[in-house]
Amino acid sequence: MGTRKRTRNGDIDDEVIPPKRKNIGPAPFSHDEAALEECDRIDYSIRITKDMAESDTAPRPVRVYADGIYDMFHSGHARQLMQAKRVFPHVYLIVGVCDDELTHKLKGRTVMSQEERYEMVRHCRYVDEVVTSAPWTLEEDFLQQHKIDFVAHDDLPYNAPGVEDVYKDIKAKGMFVATQRTEGISTTDVIARIIRDYDMYVRRNLSRGYTAKDLNVGYMKEKKLQFQQKVDLVKGKTKELIDKIGDKRHELIQKWEENSREFVSNFLELFGRDGRINQWWTETRQNVVRAISPPHPPDEEDSPRTYSPLPRSSPESPPLKRRHRNSTSASPATGNQWLDEDDEY
Repeated sequence: MGTRKRTRNGDIDDEVIPPKRKNIGPAPFSHDEAALEECDRIDYSIRITKDMAESDTAPRPVRVYADGIYDMFHSGHARQLMQAKRVFPHVYLIVGVCDDELTHKLKGRTVMSQEERYEMVRHCRYVDEVVTSAPWTLEEDFLQQHKIDFVAHDDLPYNAPGVEDVYKDIKAKGMFVATQRTEGISTTDVIARIIRDYDMYVRRNLSRGYTAKDLNVGYMKEKKLQFQQKVDLVKGKTKELIDKIGDKRHELIQKWEENSREFVSNFLELFGRDGRINQWWTETRQNVVRAISPPHPPDEEDSPRTYSPLPRSSPESPPLKRRHRNSTSASPATGNQWLDEDDEY
């Protein structure tokens, strides 16, 4: 809290004075000694009206009661309790939390146990006292026991088995004060977010040491999620690498432009039509062809032919013998059917 004072020279100086702080700690339960002592100090015979509470003319603190399940305590719960605490200038806020048995029977299963929900509420800064195992419907005996002056809740009818609105009688008595719901946030919304991203949360918990049995996950589902976790890890590292390269992309592009001509010329020298790779391939192919195909002999048409004339008969040379076929049958002794001219018949 700040105060303002004028200095000797006429200037205004702002002086910050820290507010007095109460004893810091969680709110007591209704059966704790501190809560019982506070309740004993209240003269409940003095009925406080809304006009008295709003004008801050009540002779004692106004005891306001708010109740709920408060599963997975979130900002919507905290804002509701803040409104209940500020509904009047001087409020002692009592918050009732239903236990597991009643909640599971009338509303459904909760994520947090009743003990966890009790502890979440009693550590909220706006809460002065917590009632455990709170009833679903507020009876007169309950109001008298806790000396409740007003009940705070949102104005929408709250149904229960056989009851259209559990706050109907409270409204009829003039003891009801309305709070506003926080749009976009509720326990149902939070659970829906978890279900929507179920695989991601399971992978996260598996990586943190939870077993598939702890998470009620089958073997195949576990392996699938672990594989997806590794894929996401690779994606993350790839993105980091791309981001690092992105910071230097202008420098890399400039270097590429400077060396592009040299790269192109070297490529053409190696892989072009007259490049070294093509020449090497041609020479290698020719060598292979020569190795598997021996050279052919020269063609006869290309080499000149030499003719040797047949020998003619000379006077000195004896006459050639001519053979004639014997018209008679061959001699049985020789079996030869041919006779020379010099042979006698």
